[in-house]
Amino acid sequence: MAKITVAYIPYHTDVGFLRIKQQYIDIDHWRIAFFVHVYASLWVLLAGFTQFSTSLQRSRPGLHRKLGYIYVLNVLLITGPAGLLMGFYANGGIPSRISFILLATGWIFFTAMALVKAKRGDFRSHRHYMMRSYALTLSALTLRAWKWGITNSFELPPMDVYRAVAWLGWVPNLLLAEWLIWKGKSRIRQKLKSGR
Repeated sequence: MAKITVAYIPYHTDVGFLRIKQQYIDIDHWRIAFFVHVYASLWVLLAGFTQFSTSLQRSRPGLHRKLGYIYVLNVLLITGPAGLLMGFYANGGIPSRISFILLATGWIFFTAMALVKAKRGDFRSHRHYMMRSYALTLSALTLRAWKWGITNSFELPPMDVYRAVAWLGWVPNLLLAEWLIWKGKSRIRQKLKSGR
């Protein structure tokens, strides 16, 4: 992701993904949203990655909170809204647009709920919402992995691939997060039963 981000620095409009978005590059709000999203998303990936370290939570709770706030504020105020705006201009027509709009909306919602639950001291629910949020954050990586896998395995029209990865990039991630949450709850229930 760092390599992809560097390609756009300081302000290149004819590299990478932007080569297929030239029809939107002169739309000010889209262009601003794109660069904001690209530059700020790397920090979301890094800050979010630290949030699941139990040793960091125990040994440096203040650092955990600070990095958590960086993640939450970035998603809620910068990358989430930018991603939502970009969703309305997604390649692949209506199916892709619906996917990216749902992705951005879910990302903002789960992140906001994680903050609310932490403020209320419900840290188990906070963790679950953060898992959902970070699963959607990781769509930046899984979308590219799916695209690479599909294009190297099948000969499909590029827009068909894009429509597929628009959904594959985040839906399996969210399903995996839900399974991990369910598995954790089942383990707790089993412990409670055996404790009786």
